[in-house]
Amino acid sequence: MDTDLTAAYARCRELHREHGRTYYLATRLLPGWKRRHVHALYGFTRYADEIVDRTESRPSAERAALLTAWSEQFLAGLRGEPTDDELLPAVLHTIAVFDLDLDDFEKFLRSMAMDITVTRYATYDDLLDYMEGSAAVIGTMMLPILGSSDRAAAREPARQLGFAFQLTNFIRDVAEDLDRGRIYLPEEHLAEFGVTEQILERRVATPAVKELIKAEIARAREHYVAAAPGIPLLEPASQACMRTAFQLYGGILAEIEAADYDVFARRATVPNRRRAAVAVRSLLTRPGTPIQIAA
Repeated sequence: MDTDLTAAYARCRELHREHGRTYYLATRLLPGWKRRHVHALYGFTRYADEIVDRTESRPSAERAALLTAWSEQFLAGLRGEPTDDELLPAVLHTIAVFDLDLDDFEKFLRSMAMDITVTRYATYDDLLDYMEGSAAVIGTMMLPILGSSDRAAAREPARQLGFAFQLTNFIRDVAEDLDRGRIYLPEEHLAEFGVTEQILERRVATPAVKELIKAEIARAREHYVAAAPGIPLLEPASQACMRTAFQLYGGILAEIEAADYDVFARRATVPNRRRAAVAVRSLLTRPGTPIQIAA
């Protein structure tokens, strides 16, 4: 690889290591030649997210213009035009190597644009529409890199895993999202448990809030159940990685349960000792073994 491409992959890896601790650990279990491509996809999604989330002091129109300008650089790169962006060369190279579906990238950028103006979701279907681009397509982007004995059969589980991971983040990060003026828990779910935005803003885990979080965890686990059959379908060299990611993200939900559904007291994380144990256990698991789902 030329110097610019090597540097772009390195920058994507830095972003992944800094911001995606759980998935970065899992990615280390992949063969080296696959790992850099996963870093590239993470770098792409994270950088777009940074444009949206780290420029909140600017007007919406200015933030949208920044995202549009970066998206246009990406599209120009796809047309073969040179780019001086610090990470796009790695992303474009990964797309070319695996012939990734460009519709997935278009859907992702659409959802990032939604984050600039949409801060509430009336129904779960509305949230799913957003997550189709922000989460489900990440699973389908990843699938060609991970490889599969039956890609058609593995596609829907890959989408479901994207939903499961993002819902886990939404449940864990209720307080952080409130800081950004967003609520990703659908309004219809809040109303079901008698929880208002004002109650959430108090940052107190009332009995009603705890019941709401409990129900959201159950909903997230439905997506994990739907995703589980896809992992044994992956190439053997990729299974330990995704088995680890599956168990660690699911472990975040278990940590929230252990905290009595209080998502305000502290940010739920899986302890380092358990993270390491999960990684080792995944490495020692025979490829093709059905994945175990936490009760």
